Amino acid sequence: MFHGKVSPEIAEGLKELRRRIAAAAIPSSKLDETLNLATWNIREFGKKRRTEAAIHYIAEILGQFDIISIVELRDNLGDLARVLPILGPYWRAVYSDIIPDAGGNWERIGFIYDKRAVSFSGMAAAASPARTKQGREYSADFKWWRAPFMASFCAGNFDFVIVTAHIRWGDSSSARTEEIASFADWLNLKRAQKQVEDKDFLVTGDFNIESAPMYRALTDGGLVAPTALRAQEFGTDLAQNKRYDQILHYPIYDDGFINKGGVLDFYAGDFGPLFPGKEKTECTFQLSDHLPLWVQINTDMDGHELDQLLRQKKS
Repeated sequence: MFHGKVSPEIAEGLKELRRRIAAAAIPSSKLDETLNLATWNIREFGKKRRTEAAIHYIAEILGQFDIISIVELRDNLGDLARVLPILGPYWRAVYSDIIPDAGGNWERIGFIYDKRAVSFSGMAAAASPARTKQGREYSADFKWWRAPFMASFCAGNFDFVIVTAHIRWGDSSSARTEEIASFADWLNLKRAQKQVEDKDFLVTGDFNIESAPMYRALTDGGLVAPTALRAQEFGTDLAQNKRYDQILHYPIYDDGFINKGGVLDFYAGDFGPLFPGKEKTECTFQLSDHLPLWVQINTDMDGHELDQLLRQKKS
């Protein structure tokens, strides 16, 4: 981390933030063996220039992980450009174009990663839904307010694709559930394609899930949460009672594939030590009203691949 010369107030805030980060007990990753993945909705990141303190705090949080999917990355990338140098020269970003209307909220989806731990392997694209011919024109069968974004990466000998979505809030829970189900259907069709980039999909993002039917709409097609996240009771909002954000995968390998996980609670019930004198709502526009959700992934897949070869030989 390259915080440089900061004010005594920011230094004090960083010390407190590091105490809160330590409480999350995030294990260190090991090169070519494990990878720390997170997803974080950084509230309206780029809509309004953040304070110097907030930029350092965001960098400190992001730096706990090797790769992070970001939603609510806005059209103005100025604050992202302020964060990356603090993370250091090995950090990179891949992001989508904006959706320039109120439904898209002028948002992007981004992936921020440490290239020492994970490599971008070439594919980055907005989701391309299947189309049907209607007269002389082709129209998409799936419609989202904000198109999911995906990119391919490699860590150790594990190749994977991260697919990230920010599902609408809207004024109808039924419409939201329908959009979640549509996204899940698209994922299954994408994985079934003959020339798919990779079948190891890690699904992340803010799905605005508030109910069991919404969760089932996302997971009925085979997605599962890592055991480490299923085994805990927590939310990703500041009160930790709503699981808006998700990390899911298809269980190609056994549950040892993903080891540990949780949320990083930078809020800890009080923004005061980080932003003295500021109201809670104001602070959420400096950091966020969502907590980062994270898992550690086993990227040393040699054993799994050898087992697959042996099973193929026996069959």
